Amino acid sequence: MEFKYLNVAKEDHIAIVKLNRPPVNALNTEMILEMEQAFEELAKDEELRSIVLTGEGKAFVAGADISEMKDFDPIHAREFAQNGHRTLNKIEGINKPVIAAINGFALGGGCEIALACDIRIMAEGAKVGQPEVNLGVIPGFGGTQRLSRLCGAGIAKELIYTGEAIDAQDALRIGLVNKVVPPDKVFETALEIAKKITAKGPRAIRFAKMTINQGMDTDLHSGNSLEIRQFSACFGSEEAKEGMNAFLEKRKPNW
Repeated sequence: MEFKYLNVAKEDHIAIVKLNRPPVNALNTEMILEMEQAFEELAKDEELRSIVLTGEGKAFVAGADISEMKDFDPIHAREFAQNGHRTLNKIEGINKPVIAAINGFALGGGCEIALACDIRIMAEGAKVGQPEVNLGVIPGFGGTQRLSRLCGAGIAKELIYTGEAIDAQDALRIGLVNKVVPPDKVFETALEIAKKITAKGPRAIRFAKMTINQGMDTDLHSGNSLEIRQFSACFGSEEAKEGMNAFLEKRKPNW
């Protein structure tokens, strides 16, 4: 896949997507649409089992391109937000786990991209936040919704109302990220997790992601019913048989 603002590589069932719009990977419409296209294509790749998403240079994504946004009227702002929501929904809903390697600033749209991923690894010294109110607007790519679901409404309101960026340790404390590691280890750590995931049953991973995501938007009883359906569906393929036979035979499964 060839893109202007993305670098996409594949190795050992893992896709590596690097956001690359120097100097700070600020999001403009073209970059957002490229991300949408990339994840549409990755979703179709049956060989892939996980994805690592990171930024080139000193930033993950330092926010939206203000020079593009400053001339928006409400109609253009709506189109911009719709593009962002559609793209991040593809990241969140893709049938493979996505691991964010937050190598630097993840502000505004950058924070929202990270929130759409399944697992977030953050570098020491990086900053994350939703500073949109400093510009007189609110988050437009799902920040008001995903942040409150992940960290709770109180935390989301504090971060969004104040517009303050927090450091990696605070992000870990509130549950916004899974791990904090030295800057030179952030991509390596994300890749290690991706490799662990690729060693598991690929169909089971897809079912687990779908069940968790859909269950979060429903009540506990409905979520449990969904789990029962998906658990039983696992036995409709050879994957479960291979996994259990491999366990009993004390060997690695051949997925």
